[in-house]
Amino acid sequence: MERCRWVTNDPIYIKYHDEEWGVPVHDDKKLFEFIILEGAQAGLSWLTILKRRPEYRKAFADFDIQTVARFTPEKIAKLLLNPGIIRNRLKVNAAVSNAKAFIKIQDEFGSFDKYSWRFVNGKPKINHYKSLDQVPTTTRESDAFSKDLRQRGFKFVGPTIIYAHMQAVGMVNDHLVSCFRYKEVMVK
Repeated sequence: MERCRWVTNDPIYIKYHDEEWGVPVHDDKKLFEFIILEGAQAGLSWLTILKRRPEYRKAFADFDIQTVARFTPEKIAKLLLNPGIIRNRLKVNAAVSNAKAFIKIQDEFGSFDKYSWRFVNGKPKINHYKSLDQVPTTTRESDAFSKDLRQRGFKFVGPTIIYAHMQAVGMVNDHLVSCFRYKEVMVK
């Protein structure tokens, strides 16, 4: 069984690739989770974040958007002592401010799902890459999505982070055509 070549032999990475990566997500809570995790990943490996994901779920109230938006400076101070997450003050503060901005988008568009998927006209963009060097780190769509998020007050949402988010939540199918998940994800 052939997988995308970026997948290591780590069981956590394999499970993530085989079950989650590239599957279209339309649930706001899950979209929020990926926004938080992608921001935490900035400058680090995705595997580092995946290994800490259970602790992120605990630390960030199972990614309940309303709860995270109400985190106090005292709660943030406690989070910065938690060795199970990336204890970067800017990233933790960004998670809280991003929750507040996320809620504003939900209020304006009805859901973050409706807002975000409009950047790909409501359906996944199917790519046909044969090698990793063909896969971009940003696209016109991720640039526009990132710019709009930043204008709405989001942090840690640069074009590269947002393109990774788009890949993760299935807004684009960047599984290599040789990967067994390429066709499976298209029918989800």
